[in-house]
Amino acid sequence: MADDDDVRRLALALPDTVEKPSWGTPGFRVHDKLFARLHDQPGVLVLRRPSVEDAEELAAADPVAFFRTPHYAAHPYVLARLAELEVDELAEVLREAWEVQAPPRLREQSC
Repeated sequence: MADDDDVRRLALALPDTVEKPSWGTPGFRVHDKLFARLHDQPGVLVLRRPSVEDAEELAAADPVAFFRTPHYAAHPYVLARLAELEVDELAEVLREAWEVQAPPRLREQSC
């Protein structure tokens, strides 16, 4: 089971990532582009995805761990219930979110 401390540790381990508040909660950015933030609802993480369709597919594939709300319906974000994710799963979805926002040269260097 993952938690906020795991989010912070894993996100900040990604290249050129900084923590900066976003909507009043801790957000994680690469080159000032938000890729993840802790939601104001405890135990929930907001993650950037490549597209709205990808976010919808992830939520449909594992609705226990991932979900969407009307607020995010037109945006490429998915929400994750941290208690439903193993730490390695959290690392994977954070890396995917980071890759969406990281510049191509940085993605290539970090492979």
